[in-house]
Formats: sequence, C-alpha cells, structure tokens
Amino acid sequence: MDKKYFFFDLDGTLCDTGEGVLNGVIFALSHFGINVTDKASLGGFMGPPLDDSFRRFFGFNDEQASEAVKIYREYYSETGVLEFTPYDGIKELLISLKNDGRKLFVATSKPVFYANKVLDKCGFSKYFDGIYGSEFDGTRSKKIDVLRYAVVQSGISDLNEGVMIGDREYDIIGAKTEGLESVGILFGYGSREEFEACGADHIFAKPSEIYDCFVAGK
Repeated sequence: MDKKYFFFDLDGTLCDTGEGVLNGVIFALSHFGINVTDKASLGGFMGPPLDDSFRRFFGFNDEQASEAVKIYREYYSETGVLEFTPYDGIKELLISLKNDGRKLFVATSKPVFYANKVLDKCGFSKYFDGIYGSEFDGTRSKKIDVLRYAVVQSGISDLNEGVMIGDREYDIIGAKTEGLESVGILFGYGSREEFEACGADHIFAKPSEIYDCFVAGK
C-alpha cells in the first residue's frame, strides 16, 4: 500500500552508530572493573534502553545501571556521538521520499539531543518533519513510548498511511502496538530470524526496497 508517513529508527537503520555506542559501553564497564575484549559480544546493547541492557547482560542493579549510563554519557556526549557512518542508499531514499511529498519522522530510543547531533552532522535533519527520542531523565526510553509520541506529533489520522522502519524487534513490536505496518531491515543489527519471530510485515535488505514497496507506481 502507498504510504504517506514514514517513521524511522536511527541506530542501525539510518546510520551505523555501533562504534560510538559500544565504545561508550566499554568505557562505562571499565569503571566497574569489567574489561571487554570482544566488542561484538556487546551487540545486544544496540536497540533497547541502555539501563535495561546493563541490567540484563551484566546483572547490574538499578543504582549500578543508572551510574553506568551516566559514565557512558561522559564518553558518548563528546566522542561517541561522532563515531558513526550513514548507511549506503539511505540519503537517496530520504531524498526520493521527500521529493514525492512524503512525511518523514525519526522515532528513536536515543536521547533526542544526541539524535539531533547525529542527524545534523550527517546532513539528514533537513529531510525530517519531526525528530523524536527519549529524554535524559528516562522519559520515552522505551521504543513503544517514543513511537506513540511520534505518531501523535505527526498528525497522522489514518494509521494505514504509516509505516515504521527499524532494525530490531523493538521497532516491530512498537509498530504493531501502535497499529502501523512494519519493516525490518537487514543492514542494521537485527536478523531475519528476529524479524520473523516478532512478525515483521516486511523484511528488506536494501533501502531502495522501502521506496519500491511503499510509493505508488513502483
């Protein structure tokens, strides 16, 4: 179906931000005397809220998880936020969608302050009608919460006109909860198995497939 409203995740969808995020996680863990030699082992940190990941993967209690996020931000706010690479084909996708009169939004669990810094640096901000994320106090840190907020702010009246695009199950689950069609993309941090398990409506390997699927006449 032709779509008018496109909601994009950021990390692992618009940009490969893994270098900065995982370097920040390693920096935070070192504060607790935990040395990580295999950065790939931290892949589970890409997607969910950071405090949840510190609790889930390292058994931190709430106080430790909060402290870890604070230490993480010391690194990420100055250095990590600049360690990213836009995915090939994303800029072309955004330009094509805007030229066709579509409404584009970012819905990320990343603090909106960081999201704006990333999108400003790579020149993507100008393509979006709204950029929505969490706050430093933890408000809207869950993907469901930020997507719900983005949907309301977008002014969409018919949810059948909207689609959520992301690279993890949290994006797909959020889309289903809000009544949006969903796309799981394979060039990020998720997998086909993950998307099939959570019931993604579409699974695409290239950004161009998004345009071909949702723009009438393609």
